[in-house]
Amino acid sequence: MNRSNRGLHHGAGLSLTQLLVALFTALLAAGAALAESLDAAAIGKGAGAEARTTPDGVVRIAWSRADVAVTVDGVRLDAAAGLGSWAAFKPAASGAIVMGDTVVFEDEITPALDAALAAGLEISAIHNHFVFDHPPVYFMHIGGHGDPNALAAGVKSVWDAIRAVRAKRAQPAERFPGEVPAPGSLNAAALGEIVGHEAERQGSVVKVTIPREGRAHGVAVAGSMGLTTWAAFSGSDARASVDGDFIMTAGEVQPVIRALRRGGIHVVALHNHMLDEEPRFFFLHYWGKGPAADLARGLRSALDTQAAGKNAL
Repeated sequence: MNRSNRGLHHGAGLSLTQLLVALFTALLAAGAALAESLDAAAIGKGAGAEARTTPDGVVRIAWSRADVAVTVDGVRLDAAAGLGSWAAFKPAASGAIVMGDTVVFEDEITPALDAALAAGLEISAIHNHFVFDHPPVYFMHIGGHGDPNALAAGVKSVWDAIRAVRAKRAQPAERFPGEVPAPGSLNAAALGEIVGHEAERQGSVVKVTIPREGRAHGVAVAGSMGLTTWAAFSGSDARASVDGDFIMTAGEVQPVIRALRRGGIHVVALHNHMLDEEPRFFFLHYWGKGPAADLARGLRSALDTQAAGKNAL
């Protein structure tokens, strides 16, 4: 190749680089054009709350939970010290994304969760922020994307569901509605057949354990290291309770939550247990009560929903 040709190729290389940079810049500009600024007034109206826009273009709404007196470690906690519900909306190509954190007392968790699901919002975490708090305080984290006004209305429905609970009862309840499980006998074989996995007796408890495999810190780990979905039935066939964990990848979380709620089972916590696992796992903790066979069918529905999602990958 002569020197002039080498120069042509060198020049072409530079032109290609410049073209790629220009293309990348254009894509960024196009994305920015799609993600126009949000209408804070419209979002505030849809959410039924005052909205403000931050310097980086995020629209935020907030609700301080001063409606219930809370003590932590014997100290009365002001709402500004960590009892604030909020939601933040950011422009996106789909319209907007929303992220938020909602203060919920124990009897508000299920109504708030059901309202979020009905509005098409996602539940990303349910957990505590305090210990020695009275009444116990939990935080439900939500997310979603799409039309900003619809998202704002969804957040409003969650907060309205909470307000409806407090309108009926000023102080948080200390147990779920319904009969208390009664001591008695449980048909382990029948429960195992419904759930679709072997059930074993551990004293008066009938337990089903379903292991899963993954990796942590480069090492293969499985059920013996805590990667399990499990269910523990207590009480009697007629009046039982069930509690346990679901281990899930991110894409399985929302389908499992929805399936459990369809089965009348309460979601009481959602969080991670590890830091360096592959794939990323999340753990959902649940509680249900009623006839043991009905509870088992609710769990089976969630397991089937989870399996269908895995098979679709």
